[in-house]
Amino acid sequence: MAGSAASDCVPDRIGYITRVQSFSACHRLHSVHLNDEENKEVYGKCNNPNGHGHNYKVEVTVRGKIDRLTGMVMNLTDLKKCIEDVIMTPLDHKNLDKDVPYFANVVSTTENLAVYIWDNMVKALPPKLLYEIKIHETDKNIVIYRGE
Repeated sequence: MAGSAASDCVPDRIGYITRVQSFSACHRLHSVHLNDEENKEVYGKCNNPNGHGHNYKVEVTVRGKIDRLTGMVMNLTDLKKCIEDVIMTPLDHKNLDKDVPYFANVVSTTENLAVYIWDNMVKALPPKLLYEIKIHETDKNIVIYRGE
């Protein structure tokens, strides 16, 4: 009797789950809105006409109520499937500029890559669950995007 009343009064607990995934891709930082000299000045060696590659590490974080029955914010198997569909299939071992239509007119910076992943993950996940996309372009360069 006291146990059931106590459990009814327990506030909802909010949890965060992060899944990490790595993928490799190449790109060239080049804006169609800048001339060749401006592109070289802005992007430096990353404007190499033949492109360059990265071994990206992406952290996808979801935030939500911890379900009282399952004890989960979401099933990690489902999150893994979303990451496979949204990140691995379209991006892994691809030339971002040539193989991903989104980047035909959008500069393939890591900031824009984070926006691309966010926009597609938010469609694949239950509503209001996606919290953050964090991309490690290198050990020293990290981009965070939260849909703002």
